Amino acid sequence: MLPPIVHHPAYTAEIPADHRFPMQKYRRLAEIVAADGLAPAGFVVPEPATSAQLSLAHDQSYVEAVLALAVPPAIEREIGLPMNETVVRRAAAATGGTILAARLALAHGLACNTAGGSHHARSDQGAGFCTFNDVAVAIRVLMAEGMIGTALVVDCDVHQGDGTAEIFAADATVTTLSLHGEKNYPVRKRASTIDIGLADGTDDRAYLAALDGILAPLLDRTHPDIVFYNAGVDPHEEDRLGRLSLSDAGLAERDRRVIEAVRSRGIPLAGVIGGGYGADVEPIARRHALLHHAAAAFAG
Repeated sequence: MLPPIVHHPAYTAEIPADHRFPMQKYRRLAEIVAADGLAPAGFVVPEPATSAQLSLAHDQSYVEAVLALAVPPAIEREIGLPMNETVVRRAAAATGGTILAARLALAHGLACNTAGGSHHARSDQGAGFCTFNDVAVAIRVLMAEGMIGTALVVDCDVHQGDGTAEIFAADATVTTLSLHGEKNYPVRKRASTIDIGLADGTDDRAYLAALDGILAPLLDRTHPDIVFYNAGVDPHEEDRLGRLSLSDAGLAERDRRVIEAVRSRGIPLAGVIGGGYGADVEPIARRHALLHHAAAAFAG
């Protein structure tokens, strides 16, 4: 049985065509996943996250400002997206998608969202193209419902997961691992439980060695109730914002190793796609599809 894939048409919001955020990658990713036969019964469609759910990880005043389309201009600039109705709808839908992917992972062992990984959103505001921190919200929702007691975030986006680190800084039940480009955004990093900063130009071999050196021991030490895997493809050598030098094969092997390490220990895994940037959405969407192929191969 292929693992469930969560998708919502609202993941694609309306922003200027020349914006550097490749919004159309979400639509194209869904098309590729469907064409590749990875969702034969169709996608699982989430409900948007509610204000109450979002407020479990974010200040209620910030959540209310976003939902009311009343984000202060300074914060809107930090987010880097026009905070219009479609962008807000996208943020709520993507967060709902990660909540649903986590529920499905607990039920089936493995599930993925075709969005998510908005790890720069902090408790009090968004930043870096991230409005709500979907993984943090999902963890808090599952904990509030008593479905999990501990969680591990494995963040392989090229940018450090500063928002996730900040939200869980004082929470011993959540372990955060960030494997990122040391000299990349954000300039001011927040301390994750474990941070592994990689030098510019790090290639497949060095990257995978760093991953192997930390992941299995961390899983064995913490054995969390669930793992959230941010499979950002911006470590790719051609990524506009990346600065690392992974190949398509390197990304695919990274995804395979993470999924195998987690699932071979009987731990549920919820995958989110994270970042990937460039003017041409086709190669970016195909790189994001590597996560879904790796999940399907393991389940198969």
